[in-house]
Amino acid sequence: MQKIRRLYDRFSASTGGIAAVEFAMICPILVVLCLAAFDGARAIAIYMKVRSATYALGAITNQYTTIQSSDMTSILGATSTIMAPYSITPAVITISQISIINGSGNAKVIWSASQGGTARTLGSSISVPSGLAVSTTPTTYLIFAELRYAYTPIFGFFFGTAIQLSDNLYVTPRSSTCIVYVVDGSSC
Repeated sequence: MQKIRRLYDRFSASTGGIAAVEFAMICPILVVLCLAAFDGARAIAIYMKVRSATYALGAITNQYTTIQSSDMTSILGATSTIMAPYSITPAVITISQISIINGSGNAKVIWSASQGGTARTLGSSISVPSGLAVSTTPTTYLIFAELRYAYTPIFGFFFGTAIQLSDNLYVTPRSSTCIVYVVDGSSC
């Protein structure tokens, strides 16, 4: 019994391996935090690219008075350049022109085009923020740029599915009252 007591006292007084034990306990937590910080920073970087691409989509579109099919392909394709070095594959890019009649806030889709998804249905109603619905002109046209990106974390410990990053933007046509999309046959 005395021998066990001395062994216990010697073991409890020993501090030689305490740092290794503490490191072994905290290391998994630090690794998980490091991986989460990496994924979080990457998600923020992609979200900033999504915002930039949405702005560019609206800004490029509002410079046209008439859009041909090849123009629309170039406009939608410009987002892949902005999203680089990240893949454009998980993105749904949609550009639409909407008409607000008599400042009432009743808006409908005049034309729409999409890459990686489905364009909005022509003539369908769309909800417009109240600040945009107020207009003194009989009919107001707006360009509505939308971008959704399904971000899948590299280290998916925290999320089982993709995280949806999205942005949208309303802009007014710059060079004319409305923009005609020739493929669709739309008119103002």
